[in-house]
Amino acid sequence: MARILVVDDDQGMREFLEIMLTREGYKVNAASGGKEALSFCRKKKFDLVITDLKMPKIDGIDLLKAIKEISPETMVILITGYASGETAVAAMKEGAFDYLEKNFDVEDLKSTVKDALSKKGVKEEDAIFMKGVEEAVSFGNMVGKSKGMLKVYSLVKKVADTSANVLILGESGTGKELVSRAIHENSPRKDKPFVVINCGGIPENLLESEFFGYMKGSFSGAHTDKQGLFEVAHGGTIFLDEIGELYPFLQVKLLRVVQEKTFRRLGGAEDIKVDVRIISATNQDLKEKVKNGEFREDLHFRLNVIPIKIPPLRDRKEDIPLLTNYFIEKYSREFGKEIKKISPYALQLLMKYPFPGNVRELENIIERSVTLETGNIILPETLVISEEDKEDSESATHIDFDEGGINLNEEMKRIEKLFIEKALKKANNSKTKAARYLNVSYDSLLYRLEKLDIK
Repeated sequence: MARILVVDDDQGMREFLEIMLTREGYKVNAASGGKEALSFCRKKKFDLVITDLKMPKIDGIDLLKAIKEISPETMVILITGYASGETAVAAMKEGAFDYLEKNFDVEDLKSTVKDALSKKGVKEEDAIFMKGVEEAVSFGNMVGKSKGMLKVYSLVKKVADTSANVLILGESGTGKELVSRAIHENSPRKDKPFVVINCGGIPENLLESEFFGYMKGSFSGAHTDKQGLFEVAHGGTIFLDEIGELYPFLQVKLLRVVQEKTFRRLGGAEDIKVDVRIISATNQDLKEKVKNGEFREDLHFRLNVIPIKIPPLRDRKEDIPLLTNYFIEKYSREFGKEIKKISPYALQLLMKYPFPGNVRELENIIERSVTLETGNIILPETLVISEEDKEDSESATHIDFDEGGINLNEEMKRIEKLFIEKALKKANNSKTKAARYLNVSYDSLLYRLEKLDIK
């Protein structure tokens, strides 16, 4: 049974929270101010502290700092009538889990409390995540038994039952969407919609209407009302892939959805309330983008409630045989083949390959090999590890430093042009697909094509 400390100098609010949380099954203590709260925290360990922000002598932020010194694992939620973006960022920088305005919805508070306690559980169990899952080789459509993947499975199991926002981190091709689907399919929302939005694959002028929909007549061509994907996902989960590519004006609108669970259609005048769990994913360093002013810090805090990092395939090579067998079985069944396994030497070649494209690249290699193989075993001759990929990788990174050195700017342009041309070739000259392969926005790709004079 979780132990919660309520801190508020307003007796009415303090008693309301104490009664409500007790009815939810928690052990609750109440303090009328920061001094009394610290006295409690020195005597007992609390899983969660819910504190008012504005209090005499010791305010909520100072109390938060003191609690984190006494008990770093204790989660803290701030309640304030003076909420602002600056307040939120300041609180979260000091380690607060979340903050709510004083006119909060009771169900929102219950949900936030549950999410906070869930995250505390994730932190506490992080050191023993391997226990009970040592033999696991798959979870949902994810395959692997490496330490890194077992940790991912463990986190997915823990967070699935909550409504906490999740940020999935990992290189392209590591399986971020598979992780998001596993969370959804193991959650109470599994029978509701799972909606995917590629934030980097939709042009800027269309993305807002995709997110939030529009009203008839709101722009030329809007002949009827249209639901946005947030409405479509009501009751379920929305997966925001490539969140680092989200345009700044939409970051503001998304923050409102995250905080208030409401939005307006394009051209609309009424707020629409939605119950949606948000799972985001990126292969970029969002902290660096925040530092550079390219991504809102308050939105980053809101989305990054529980981070899940997927290791690249080169760091979990023990998973390559499992993944190989999984894809052989998958494509043998799909193509009506009788291929049972891969030869030891062919597997050895895969184990030596660095897989810059991660699991997606391995899947493509096995799909091609199953297509070409005429026997019942994949041999080295039919294992198609693209020589073009190898040559591109070598030509991109091979540098000869002579006495005169190199022109770094020109070399960077050469490498950039090489990868853009390769992406366009793979995408059959589709700029939208090429942008997705390169993990840049469509507009960014158009700019680079013009800058590098690529036709």
